[in-house]
This record gives sequence, C-alpha cells and structure tokens, in this order.
Amino acid sequence: MERDLKYTRNIGIMAHIDAGKTTTTERILYYTGINYKMGEVHEGTATMDWMVQEQERGITITSAATTFYWKYNNEQYKLNLIDTPGHVDFTVEVERSLRVLDGAVAIFCAVGGVEPQSETVWRQANKYKVPRIAFVNKMDRTGADFFSVVKEVKDKLGANPVPIQIPIGKEEAYKGIVDIIRNKAYEWDDSTQGMKYNEIPIPDELKESAMEWNHKLLEKIAEEDEDILEKFIINPQSITEEEILIAIRKGTIEMKIVPILCGAAFKNKGIQHLIDAVIAFLPSPMDVPPVTGINPFTNKEEKRNPDVNDKFAALAFKIATDPYVGRLAFIRVYSGSLKAGSTVINVNTNKRERISRILEMHANKQNPLEQVDAGDIAAVVGFKEIRTGDTLASDKAPIAFEQIEFPEPVIGVAIEPKTQFDVDKLSTSLSKLTEEDPTFKVKVDNETGQLIISGMGELHLEIILDRLKREFNVECNQGAPQVAYKEAISETVKHRETYKKQTGGRGRYADIEIEVSPADKDVKGLQFIDLTKGGALTKEYVKAVNDGFKSAMNNGVMAGYPMYNLKVKLLDGTTHTVDSDSLAFEICAQIAFREACKKAKGILMEPIMRLEVYTPDEHVGDVMSDLNKRRANIQGVDTKGGIQIVRARVPLASMFGYVTTLRSMTSGRGSSTMEFSHYEQVPRDIAEDVILKTKGIILI
Repeated sequence: MERDLKYTRNIGIMAHIDAGKTTTTERILYYTGINYKMGEVHEGTATMDWMVQEQERGITITSAATTFYWKYNNEQYKLNLIDTPGHVDFTVEVERSLRVLDGAVAIFCAVGGVEPQSETVWRQANKYKVPRIAFVNKMDRTGADFFSVVKEVKDKLGANPVPIQIPIGKEEAYKGIVDIIRNKAYEWDDSTQGMKYNEIPIPDELKESAMEWNHKLLEKIAEEDEDILEKFIINPQSITEEEILIAIRKGTIEMKIVPILCGAAFKNKGIQHLIDAVIAFLPSPMDVPPVTGINPFTNKEEKRNPDVNDKFAALAFKIATDPYVGRLAFIRVYSGSLKAGSTVINVNTNKRERISRILEMHANKQNPLEQVDAGDIAAVVGFKEIRTGDTLASDKAPIAFEQIEFPEPVIGVAIEPKTQFDVDKLSTSLSKLTEEDPTFKVKVDNETGQLIISGMGELHLEIILDRLKREFNVECNQGAPQVAYKEAISETVKHRETYKKQTGGRGRYADIEIEVSPADKDVKGLQFIDLTKGGALTKEYVKAVNDGFKSAMNNGVMAGYPMYNLKVKLLDGTTHTVDSDSLAFEICAQIAFREACKKAKGILMEPIMRLEVYTPDEHVGDVMSDLNKRRANIQGVDTKGGIQIVRARVPLASMFGYVTTLRSMTSGRGSSTMEFSHYEQVPRDIAEDVILKTKGIILI
C-alpha cells in the first residue's frame, strides 16, 4: 500500500476567472487519454463544465472532480484532480476543495498576471498549507510577459517563485520553452495539436538568459539544502539533475519555493510538461503530515496515517444531487478503507450511515468502485444525513476532523413561487440547494413573513434562481437585491435579568448578571466569557446562557439584522432548587440580550467590497468620479499595458448594476472584479434610512 500511495496525487487547479483553468484541465484529460476530443469552454463542450449554466456562460460554477493516469519515468501515476471556479461568488468551491487536496496548480494569465481572485485563492491555499506549482498560461496572447508575472507572484503574493522553464518567443511568436533544470529546449509541433514536441538547440539569443536562470535556480535550492550549498560553492556543475529535482520537490512540499512553468493551454502548448511537474514536485498523500482530529469520547487529539491498515476516517467536503443516483457525498479518505455496502458513523451527528455504493467521479459521470482506500477521493451514495464538513469514521475508532469554515452571505433577495402549487416544491428544492452550498442561506423575514435567499453575490443568486427553474421546475418572482447588513454595539453595559414564570405546579426561574461590550478586534460572532465564582451556576446553566445569546444574536434589536460580533461576560447568577432548568437560563439570556443591547448604542455594519476596475487611460477620470459618488475609498491606481487599474474599497450597497454603468461609461472597454473585504460601520444618516426601509421589502 505504501508503494501505491507514492504514485497518487490529489491536486486542484485554482486561479482568477478567465485565466484558463478549465481549458488546461480539458487538455490534461485529452493528453491522458480520458477524452478522445478536446472540449472547449467557449463552445460549451468542456467536460468539467457540465452544468447547463456553465456551458451557457463559459464560466465554472461548481468544482468538478476527475481521475486520470500518467506515465512518468516509466512508472504509472494516478491523479485525482479538482477543477475549481475562478469567480469570487463561488469561492466556497475553492475553499472546500483546498481543504482536502495535497497540492495545487495555480494558473496565472501571462497578460493579467496576479489578479484579485488569484490573491484570494492563494490566501486560501496558505490557510490549508497546500503546496503549489504555478503555470503562466496564455503565453501566445498580445501583451504576454512571463517575467513580469514571476515578479508579481513575488511582490503581490509574498511567494518565492522559481522559474524552471523560460519561454522561447512570446505573443504570436511563442513556440516553445527552455527547460532550466535539464538545460534543453523544446518546440511544439502544431500539426499534431501540441501532442508532439521536439527537442531543439537552445536559441543563441536565450543561451545567456538560460544560464542566468539556471544559476538563480541553483542558488534558491542551495539556500534550502546544505549538501547542494556545498557543491554550489565549490563547483555548481557537479550538481546532478536528480539532486536538483529532489531539492525542488522538497522545497515545494515545505512551501519554501513555487516552481513556475509556462505555456498556452488553448494552443495545446506546455501541458505534458505541466503534468510531469505535478508528479515530480507536488506531494503524494504520504508526503503530507498525518491528519489530526479529536476523539469525541476522550476529547484528546489523535492522528490518522495515510495507511489502508489504519482505522477508517474520511471527510465529506461536498454534497451534490445527481438526477440518476440521487444525493452524492464527495469524500477524501485519510486512513483505512471503505467497502461498498458497509456502515460508518457520522461523527458530527453521531448517527450510523450505510454507504450502499462508491463511485469514482469523472465530472458528472461515474464509475462504480468496490472500495476506496486511504489517500483517495471518491463519491458515496445511500446515506441519510451527511453535510459538508462532516467526518465519517469507523464506529470502533471515531475521530472528528476540523470543520471547514465558510464565509457569510453578503447579499439577499426576497422570492416567492409564481403559483401556489409550487410552495411545497420550492421548500424542498431550496433545502437541497442549501445542502449542496454552505454559502447559500434561506430564512423567513420575521417582520414581513417573506422568504429571503442569501448568497455571495448577484451572480450566485442568479444561478440559484436559474437552477430552481431548470432543475426543479419552480419559477419565482424576486425582489430587488438586499445587502446583508449586520448589527453591533458601541458601548459597554452591565445588566441583571431575572426570569420568573409561575403557571401552577413547577415554574421557571433564572437569574443572571451580564456585561455586554463590543467584541475584541478580528472576533466574529459571540465572544463568551464565564466569570462566575464559587459554583454560582453549573456548567449546564452556563452553556444554556451561551446558547441563549448565540440564538438571540440572529436578530438584532435595531432592525432585526444578525449581530456581527458581541462580547458577553457572565458575571453572576442565582438558581432555584426546583424551578431552574437549562431552558429557563436560555430564555433569560435571550431577554437579557435584548434589554442590554438596547442600552448599548447599536450601530449598523455593511459589507465593504475589494474592487478593481480596468479602464483605458481616457476614462480614468470618469471612473474615479463615479466611484467617489458611490462612497468608495480609492486605494491607488496602477498601469499595466496601457490599461489603468483603479483599486478601491467600496460599500456593496452602492454597487448594484455597476457592470452596466461601467460599460456605458467606458464605451464597453472597461471591466471590473469585486470580492468581499470586510464589514464596516454605516454612516449614521444612511443607517437611519436603511433601518426605515428594512421594515418592508417590496416584491417587483
């Protein structure tokens, strides 16, 4: 088994929108023999973009998994690959994929370089400590600049980029690469769709540059390896190709360096070398540390090794609905093995689940498997209740892995079914969609009784409504988009709350003294501190107070928006020997929350977006003027290839319909990217207007 796992790679492809992730994946599937024909994103024939909405829009919406095989150094390797979306509205797909992957390929556009979403996915990969290699794509496009992208990777991402190839020619003249490690040059044969490439002499004009980059490469790996450092000082020529490859692999897995390759996926150039590099430099399941989790019985940390003989443990990282097989749970098996028809325990719900079938996924197609082993990714069918982030384990050795954290929705819209017959169908459909997508939320507005769906952006909700119509045959009326405001408090208040209820027989009694204040910096949600002394309240009652505040925070006192954060100190409390119970303390905490927050000067918080606008020089003034009207905070202006890039922080509330305005302002030449940055206090005059309008959401 140890030998088998050495030949496995679990990798993801991540990038900014339009950098060429799906096109690169399609070429990989073609060259590895999975597909006999190349799918094209612009034609709507890409294998990995199987959803109708993806094919129509030419974008990736949901992460798709596939498995393929590749020969490297006369050994057969198995690769599980996940193609992720680039659009910021679907960032959840990147988040959950990176949580279970061992390595990633970051793709950059040779013209656009490091773009806003490139930075976001890079941060996500850092968070989960995922080693990566980089591929500079679209080298054949006008304005392509390989070395400029390498510099941006260093400056903007704080990475340590190490080019292992340099391009031969650029833009239309791009025809091959110089392999810096082996000191060889290769040129692609266009007549075979890039399937074949020929070794050629290094062009004279690149010999000096190749030597310079080879020296830089040796310098970088010498910093990480003492043996190579010694050889580098005495005689750099004595360092062998094998030693270089081992050192690059070690540096990549330890996340000290990022090897960089180049190519043009659409023209089929550079893909075979990229697959080789994935195998050569990215880790197998055996190269990453054993996964750790908590034993739910002992509350102690335990480890699981990537070994088929260890106890079974897996993480469900995605739930999907298939029209033929029903609900699928995508799992990453960290240890042991799982046979079709066997029973496991869902550690998060403490319920047993029977796994009737195991499937190897290829986008939306499946191949049945008898069993899935440690280090592999597969989909399982037949379960009753598994959610994204749940741990599945052997009931003899349960373990709970760390949950996946998802961002909160920033935009909502009121919906209702067009016909009364669809009310029940809408409820079932929304329930399935919330299961699949943890960033999609559904709630009923307490004030108006309307159904509000919330997500990460206008496109996200547009896709949800489109799926309701096409997949579930439910047509909806929708209201205008609503910003997901939050509430907070600005002052510290002490409060004592006593809850008594006597109804004949046993009553209810709870008494607590609390202090509420703004939460510490960078804290989201409830910051609860128990300061009771001398056993004034039992652990059970303290937990009930905590739970009461948590649930009360879903509805703030100003306008019913959820609380952004809150610090609660539980100072004291008294109990009644007969009438006190957990429910009494939970209700008491909810009342205390409302009363204390009314005195603590509430403030309204709004989502602030990170915006980048790309515009020709002549329209920069108009763009800046328009942004100032939208309460934007301009961060700076950069120039890249005759295009001005305006960077700003701007409230989401003022950005609805901005794409259309920008197009008309720049005669169709401007474009923008926007992603969530943080929450910030709303100016008081605007906050008052928002609170007044909140009382009624009008359907169009």
